[in-house]
Amino acid sequence: MNRSTLTVPPAGTPQPEPHPEASVGVPLGPHYARCFGCGPDHPTGLHLEAVSHDGLSVHAEFTVGDLHQGAPGLAHGGVLATAIDEALGMVVWLLRKPYVTGRLETDYLRPVPVGTTLLITTRCTGVVGRKAYLEAEARLDAPDGPVAVRGAAVFVEVPAAHFERHGGGAGGMVPGREVNP
Repeated sequence: MNRSTLTVPPAGTPQPEPHPEASVGVPLGPHYARCFGCGPDHPTGLHLEAVSHDGLSVHAEFTVGDLHQGAPGLAHGGVLATAIDEALGMVVWLLRKPYVTGRLETDYLRPVPVGTTLLITTRCTGVVGRKAYLEAEARLDAPDGPVAVRGAAVFVEVPAAHFERHGGGAGGMVPGREVNP
C-alpha cells in the first residue's frame, strides 16, 4: 500500500497505550443519536455498529442499503469514505480526547453491491503531538472477505471549547453529553 507521507506517522513513532477508560469488548454506541455514520435516529444513515477488543482498534460494520447507492446497485464512493471516516473516528474516541478529521485517504479496490455487509477494521498507528495517525480496511461480507476499501487518516486533537462555541457542544464533544461510553 502506497500511502501519502501525510498519513503515515514519522519513523520511530511508538503506538500509543490504550486509555484506561477505553471501552473494550462492548458495543461503542453512537457519539450522537442523529449522526449520519453511527446514529440510530438518522433515517437514512449508516447505523454503523462497532466494538473494540484492545482499546486502540475498532471492528465496525454496516449493511449497504438502497439509499446508499451511487451507480445502480452499488454503494456510492462518498458513502464508503464516510463509513471509513466514522470507523476511524471511533478509534480516536477510545483515546478519550476530541479529534476531528484532518486528512482522509481512501483507496477503492472493488465495487460494493447494495445488500453487502461491509466489515471495517481500524487502528491507531501512532500519536504525535495533536495528530493521531489511523488506518482502515473494509472487507465484503466476512472478516476474511475480499478487501473493498482501504483508508488512512490523520485526525487532529481540538479543545472541547471548540465544540462549545460551534454547535453548543452538539455531538457529544462536551463532558456529560452523548458520547461513546
